Amino acid sequence: MKQDTLEGRAKTKNGVKRLCFSAVCILLEAAFIIAMITKLNQYAEIINLMTRLLAGVLVLKLYASDQTLSMKMPWVILILVFPILGMGLYLLIGLNGGTRKMRERYDQIDRELLPLLPNDSECREKLGRKIPKAGNISDYIQKNASYPVYQNTDVIYYDEAVKGLEAQLADLAKAEKFIFMEYHAIEDAQAWHKIQRVLEDRVKAGVEVRVFYDDMGSIGFINTDFIKKMENVGIHCRVFNPFTPGLNVFLNNRDHRKITVIDGKVGFTGGYNLANEYFNFTHPYGQWKDTGIRLEGEAVRSLTVTFLEMWNAVSDKDKNDSDFTGFLVQTDYQAKQTGFIQPYADSPMDHEQVGEEVYISMVNKAEKYCWFMTPYLIITDEMSHALCLAAKRGVDVRIITPGIPDKKIIYNITRSFYHGLVKHGVRIYEWTPGFCHAKMSVADDCMATCGTINLDYRSLYHHFENGCFMADCQAVLDIRNDLAAIMDECREVTEQYSTGRSAYLRLGQLFMRLFAGLL
Repeated sequence: MKQDTLEGRAKTKNGVKRLCFSAVCILLEAAFIIAMITKLNQYAEIINLMTRLLAGVLVLKLYASDQTLSMKMPWVILILVFPILGMGLYLLIGLNGGTRKMRERYDQIDRELLPLLPNDSECREKLGRKIPKAGNISDYIQKNASYPVYQNTDVIYYDEAVKGLEAQLADLAKAEKFIFMEYHAIEDAQAWHKIQRVLEDRVKAGVEVRVFYDDMGSIGFINTDFIKKMENVGIHCRVFNPFTPGLNVFLNNRDHRKITVIDGKVGFTGGYNLANEYFNFTHPYGQWKDTGIRLEGEAVRSLTVTFLEMWNAVSDKDKNDSDFTGFLVQTDYQAKQTGFIQPYADSPMDHEQVGEEVYISMVNKAEKYCWFMTPYLIITDEMSHALCLAAKRGVDVRIITPGIPDKKIIYNITRSFYHGLVKHGVRIYEWTPGFCHAKMSVADDCMATCGTINLDYRSLYHHFENGCFMADCQAVLDIRNDLAAIMDECREVTEQYSTGRSAYLRLGQLFMRLFAGLL
């Protein structure tokens, strides 16, 4: 029997809680209908009027919001058809961005941290002169996410997660001052044990070690005493949004970032978590494809800031840093490469979909080709329109998705988007050896991204994410070459879905796709 993936099981548990809440709402809806049929009609009419009125107000509020239509429409339909269920679910998971108190904490930390990033105006001007389209995207990231672009940074691309792990272990063993690690999921198993042994050794050498993980992402895969175990060996550990019984309006927002920072000089990010399946130590769905990058030089400063933001903002009960300067070190490193590197973070707290806008911008700016790899393809109308328009302009637009799914429902929804894309010229590939979890894009041999951001609603709208925009560097070509090699291992399904016969959306698919943003 195939095992679920680490993330898949965590999302299943998260889905169970939503399902239970939905069941309660459905029971209330049923009770309300029964009440209307019984002798309580006089009260039911009043309740019905009030419920419909509240539903109407909420629908108008949604209609007037600046959310994308793809995010509004499922809620509007659900609230109008099933008012109690719809309003209940919206209050639980639809109010994206957490509580006011949580937003205030992030705003406060960002006001302290982001000004500590360097002024990059000279570097952006240089990029704009050399590659204008990449310069435009860099401008967007800096102006809307506050993360600068750097040079004097060497980048290494890893086409397999295990290569990234081996490099991390080697660099972790050289740490002298501090180690920061932030991951959506940690499995207390072989891969983590390799890392933990190195971390314990570094602690004994006087290195400060901090580990941060998402509770829902790791639930069921590490024991509840994991934090205590880490603290006992000198590793400081914090958890994002601990799972607690009861209604949690912040439950919908998870920390999906993957970051390692060593002494503020070396950094790692990419698609993989710290669990066995990501490194093919186990094989729940055939081969696992994941990728990552290693940064050395000035750009690591942005990864450090991204980690410190989450570490200090996640809870008002923890003792936070009073001075960040000890971690934001000036480096005398002299890079061999001359490319432009821009690590950035995306947060649901600011209502700016940085991850999606970077992807859309790359598609819009592409002149020759724009390729993507993503484990899930559940996109907004805006993203779909950008992909189709680029293809109609003659741009070679390709998307690689898994050949073996980790979640069949999501896989069916992913495939439901194929026909609408391929009929306009987008080419779709499915990676037959197994499950591809990497999140990358590359365009015109001059710019690329690698990070944690999937092409799905959750990743683009609800999660804390991070990525790295790269231009005019070898890593861009390495990503291009890797994707080209991967396509040779894929089955192209473009023709299969071009007529619509195989892509015809059954009623169940239509329903699931409509509410894909809620999954």
